[in-house]
Amino acid sequence: MKVMVVGSGAREHALATRIAGSPQVDEIVCAPGNGGTAAFARSVALTDDSPGSIVEAARAEAADFVVVGPEAPLVAGAIDALQAAGIECFGPTREAAQMEGSKTFSKHFMARHGIPTGAFEVFDDADAAEAYVRSAKHEIVVKADGLAAGKGVVVPESLEEAIAAIDDTMRKRAFGESGSTVVIEERLRGQEVSYHVVCDGEHYVPLAAAQDHKAVNDGDRGPNTGGMGAYSPPPVVTPDVEQRILSEVVEPTMAGFRADGVVFKGALFIGLMIVDGAPKVIEYNVRFGDPETQVLMARYGGDVMELLLSSARGTLAQLQPSWKAPAAMCVVMAAPGYPGSYPKGIALTGLDEVAAMEGIEIIHAGTRREGDGVVSSGGRVLGVTAVGDTIDEVARRAYAGVEAIGFEGAHYRRDIGHWARSDRR
Repeated sequence: MKVMVVGSGAREHALATRIAGSPQVDEIVCAPGNGGTAAFARSVALTDDSPGSIVEAARAEAADFVVVGPEAPLVAGAIDALQAAGIECFGPTREAAQMEGSKTFSKHFMARHGIPTGAFEVFDDADAAEAYVRSAKHEIVVKADGLAAGKGVVVPESLEEAIAAIDDTMRKRAFGESGSTVVIEERLRGQEVSYHVVCDGEHYVPLAAAQDHKAVNDGDRGPNTGGMGAYSPPPVVTPDVEQRILSEVVEPTMAGFRADGVVFKGALFIGLMIVDGAPKVIEYNVRFGDPETQVLMARYGGDVMELLLSSARGTLAQLQPSWKAPAAMCVVMAAPGYPGSYPKGIALTGLDEVAAMEGIEIIHAGTRREGDGVVSSGGRVLGVTAVGDTIDEVARRAYAGVEAIGFEGAHYRRDIGHWARSDRR
């Protein structure tokens, strides 16, 4: 089987690595891929990330199966276009992808189907939004309605910051048209976790819980990023809490899809806040998370290709996931200035030496090959991922790897996994 993986980030590198190791796969190509995938998969140029360009590339490559990694082409209808072209693929249709494409849509879905979440209001007028936050009796979060590459959420610490967030999002259009409408919701206090299920339209398979770190600086301070690191499993997701996630969130979500006539296939990523042991939904994403995918793939013990094929073919009921590593952690190394403006073309050294360390894998996010070397090409550049028996062990391994990589001006958080590490509690 020939597989094409669409995307250029760390999520796609992590998935492609596991797909390439499947006995069912003879060849893998990445469209467009990055400096990491180029080591084992041929890169395929895309005109853009539109559904038409993805179909064109899949046809040109005679791909048997296409995995669409990022959210933008999914929301634009890439799966619909591939299916119409008779190409087997992994991911949700455009209708189902509204769960991530519009926060307004997903919040109304939750309200309609009794899924626990914070109180919310929707505004398409900046003045009305400002008036609401001035009168609000609870802490708030300001979210751009549409896609914003993981950066469209502001958690203000004061009224002034809330008003500035509305001004930036709605008037200055910091996130383009995605910010023409905002969702202002109740701020939930607790620990945030990520929970993935893979769906086939009828059944689902739950994956391991993970915990992402979105703020750019230690102590969960500073602006949100696409994610500065993740680890799995988070201690806050006890067996009892996981059962509540399944019964109070996942099952009602699946029932909601059925009631609304939505056939959801692909990865459903549920962002949760655990509040006094109770799960409440912050957001839905319709693809694997980044950097959560890095730790999930590092821990996964089965054939990932079988998981993806079963989702596409409606045979998930026959599959049980297995886990080979008790714990995993990914520490993101970002370019100086990220998530603001940042330089590109920074030379990276020591990668082969670090990859040879015990229990470590380097996942590329924003890199490209330049001659015999690798240079940065994005804000999040690398994810140093470690596996082991405990969170303390994987933290030691991951940070030893980070410190051994030559990367001028690299920025990374030193407290990934702080909820679980004995040296950070």
